[in-house]
Amino acid sequence: MSELELFAADEEAMLVFGARIAEVSGGNGLIYLHGDLGAGKTTLSRGIIRGLGHVGAVKSPTFTLVEPYEIGALRAFHFDLYRLVDAEELEYLGIRDYFDGDALCLVEWPQRGAGVLPKADMDITITPRGAGRALRLQAQGERGNAWCAALATGT
Repeated sequence: MSELELFAADEEAMLVFGARIAEVSGGNGLIYLHGDLGAGKTTLSRGIIRGLGHVGAVKSPTFTLVEPYEIGALRAFHFDLYRLVDAEELEYLGIRDYFDGDALCLVEWPQRGAGVLPKADMDITITPRGAGRALRLQAQGERGNAWCAALATGT
């Protein structure tokens, strides 16, 4: 399964779905989050990070570009590239180091890092639909395909 479309009726549904993504990812991989301002990228990221076991605030890294989370043996990095002027700025952050090893990386506004960021396991596009959100998941490889299949079947 390379693509999956879902609907989250409200913020709580987005958080629950994020926790489900955390479960199927096992806390390892790279997910790109697409959508306009206010679409729900950070809300979904909050659900994923809390689903990994983080207790406490999950803030948007709009001004810091990256927020790291150490959750027991798991590591997660939440990126927000909205304020990035040039993708080459990522090299100064040592961006490649974040993607080495076993961590889950969530990247909002990945198009701003084009040419520098590695290929994602999954792209998620979030579009407002009334009070809810439409989510389109596109797998970008074996890992993403496995995630889509698990999310589609609930296993």
